[in-house]
Amino acid sequence: MGKQDRQFRDSQRAGRYVSQPTGYRAFVPAALPPDPPLEISADLNVLLSQANLALGRLDGSIQTLPDPDLFVYMYVRKEAVLSSQIEGTQSSLQDVLAAEAKILTPDRPRDVDEVVNYVSAMNEGLARLAELPISVRLIREIHAKLLEGVRGSHLTPGELRTSQNWIGPAGCTLDEAIFIPPPPHEVAQHLAELERFLHSDSQLPLLVKIGLAHAQFETIHPFLDGNGRVGRLLITLLLCERSVLVKPVLYLSYYFKRHRQAYYDHLQSIRDEGTWERWLTFFMHGVLEVSQQATDTAREILELRESHRRAITDNLGRAAGNGYRVLEHLYEHPIVSVNDVKGLIRTTYPAANELVANLVQIGILQEFTGRTRNRRFRYEEYVQLFHDTEN
Repeated sequence: MGKQDRQFRDSQRAGRYVSQPTGYRAFVPAALPPDPPLEISADLNVLLSQANLALGRLDGSIQTLPDPDLFVYMYVRKEAVLSSQIEGTQSSLQDVLAAEAKILTPDRPRDVDEVVNYVSAMNEGLARLAELPISVRLIREIHAKLLEGVRGSHLTPGELRTSQNWIGPAGCTLDEAIFIPPPPHEVAQHLAELERFLHSDSQLPLLVKIGLAHAQFETIHPFLDGNGRVGRLLITLLLCERSVLVKPVLYLSYYFKRHRQAYYDHLQSIRDEGTWERWLTFFMHGVLEVSQQATDTAREILELRESHRRAITDNLGRAAGNGYRVLEHLYEHPIVSVNDVKGLIRTTYPAANELVANLVQIGILQEFTGRTRNRRFRYEEYVQLFHDTEN
């Protein structure tokens, strides 16, 4: 086969551009796995092994935490914030925590509810996995939850698109688009093919399969809004469904956001040139890097918890037992009021107020509203473990 023949073959490896009746050219993806088959080079194979090991260490480190479910709270919210920021939201982790604690401020970003929805969509997807495999049906349910009552809620949440969408600069027309996904009447077929691939007996390594599936979903772009976020949620759900991770603690959107242009360029290069291997190399680097970072965070959580338990033991005397209860509560609810503490330890308001004051004194809690009434306190050092790599 000559060089030109190979280039033409590879350019159509992921699919082909097909002229539509109204004149534009939409991309029609080929079914997975790629044909010609993937060439897993020695370098990519090493990277794949390293990524698998790093994921294994992350999963093990989470399971060594005293109560893994408590600590998942912040990992999920970090992924939600970063994945939503890729799509242009301005809300930070602090904004999301404040919104969930029902703290309403004049400068609260209007898009914070989109991030809160992302958290709900992930939690619902994970819960549904107990009775429903990853499928078009599950993806549609997640999409409906993601867009419920927020920007994009008028764009048929949970329904596959019935009109043409496109990707390009804000406000661009179909003629100015960088990429035009498959026409609407083909979307259901391509999603069905993707579902079959996910549940096939393919001998491809699982991380390779997940990397392929994410890129394919983004190419199909089956919804009028929210495709990027649903596609990234799909990565987490697949890792948990296949028991690679017991808990959803891989915030891969950190890597995608930090290399946002490369992320988009790799996805487009697959469509134009069939460069699946280059995309997979990029993807594996992300899994490796973020797994290592998330593992370090788990270690820092454990160290912080032990440090603060010692501080409570050394400083709170007879109130230490209640101090431990509040501390454990903070890992799932890092913002509290005195009334929250009162209800948690079932005591009087003055006793709860005194306990909170003591936790502020020893550096566990920090008042951040600046109010004299309705004050709120944040477990600042814990939040900062996740905030430091947010931007």
